[in-house]
Amino acid sequence: MRKTELAKRIDHTLLGPTASRAEVARCCEEARKYGFASVALNPCHAALARELLKESAVKVCVTIGFPHGMTTSEAKAFEAQKAIADGADELDMVVNVAALKEGDYAAVLSDIRAVSAAAGKAPRPVLVKVILETALLTDGEKVAGAILAKAGGAQFVKTSTGYGPSGATAADVALLRRTVGEGMGVKASGGIRDYATAVAMIEAGANRIGSSRSLAILEGASE
Repeated sequence: MRKTELAKRIDHTLLGPTASRAEVARCCEEARKYGFASVALNPCHAALARELLKESAVKVCVTIGFPHGMTTSEAKAFEAQKAIADGADELDMVVNVAALKEGDYAAVLSDIRAVSAAAGKAPRPVLVKVILETALLTDGEKVAGAILAKAGGAQFVKTSTGYGPSGATAADVALLRRTVGEGMGVKASGGIRDYATAVAMIEAGANRIGSSRSLAILEGASE
């Protein structure tokens, strides 16, 4: 796969708790240089990224309820509204994994709808990606989570935060793709550090790749 084509599928990620403004600036510059789909950042860096990328095609992706998803739906909705006001084009929200595992689908759906509603009120199109943290779920729970993400108005379902016990697998990506069909996006994230792994995820059905090792992934691509 050519570098330019692959780069357009990657969310260039910087989500660590010690991420500095200088590192955010470097992340944004790399995203602009290589043409990544977005930079994926914590909410406190949304406004800075928007300013740095204001004349770029690179989107600003902001996490919501990250990394554990255990805040309330109201808190997630407010966080989404603030992220949008600060310039977010995309929102990567974490579901309440405990509620999903307990079978409290009404709570999970309410969570997703709260963020989707905030995105729907934005003055520009804002994508919502729902992070399931698949390493903590059974296959049945993964399927349920994907169905709820679709029902809740999200545009993508995403495998992992990168802070769980493990990250994306091709099998999980394929399962999510079968569940949501072709009309919804699937994002593979967590543990994707090289070209071969990224391509495997795309071949399994991922539209988007999330990685903090984006430059290493591109090293394996053709010009």
